[in-house]
Amino acid sequence: MRIISFNCEGITNAAERGFFFWAQDQDADVICLQDIRARENDLIDAPFNPEGYFSYFFESYSLHSGQGGVALYTRIPPKAIITGLAIPDADNHGLYLQADFDKISIGTLLVPEADNSAESQNWKYKFMEEHLQYLGKQRRKRREFITCGSWHIAHKKIDLANWREYQESPGFQPAERAWMDEIMTGMDYVDTYREVDREGGKYSFWASDDHREANEGRRYDYQIATPSMKHRVLNSGIYAGETFSRHAPVIVDYDWELSF
Repeated sequence: MRIISFNCEGITNAAERGFFFWAQDQDADVICLQDIRARENDLIDAPFNPEGYFSYFFESYSLHSGQGGVALYTRIPPKAIITGLAIPDADNHGLYLQADFDKISIGTLLVPEADNSAESQNWKYKFMEEHLQYLGKQRRKRREFITCGSWHIAHKKIDLANWREYQESPGFQPAERAWMDEIMTGMDYVDTYREVDREGGKYSFWASDDHREANEGRRYDYQIATPSMKHRVLNSGIYAGETFSRHAPVIVDYDWELSF
């Protein structure tokens, strides 16, 4: 099973830059998109419904905020689609969409991005606190979960270029990293990319073209899975060969045959 996760920062812009042409060649079983910034009614035609995939969207009802909405494409029809987290503010921004298959659920998640304003950081922390409870509920269920998304947090020093300069900046604050620690260590979730690639200098987000050229980036995008998926990770990679948005697609192969 191959899963691609990608923060497109506007699905229309990513399409114009060739994302769907690239994705069609990757033979992915599931494609999870974040921050689509579009209404579902505007995504009826190609390329937003690629041939061979079932398409699902959860739009943001607050597009004036400039971001939001997620999408999920799958070759196998799911048993069920779950839209939202039952968290009103999060669901108003279309931050989570989940497909349930036999013995496994795959979700696409957009954690709010904070700037230096207290309002945006407080909104992000509020979401983090509520989502941690959701992840705890997942762990008590007898099935596997993979959450693909833009978490907008660089977890470790290895996940951020020039990390000493950014220790108090949004996306690398101690409380944000401690939250990731709780997910990975306290709840035993697995950062599947790191199960294969533990090298530094591998990032999925660059703030500008100049930062990308200098590879001064952050690894903001993860596929996080329940513990028993750890030994099913076969391969992982971040595709930076083309620029579809400021983020890069994260690709992980699992020893798992998707079925309904």
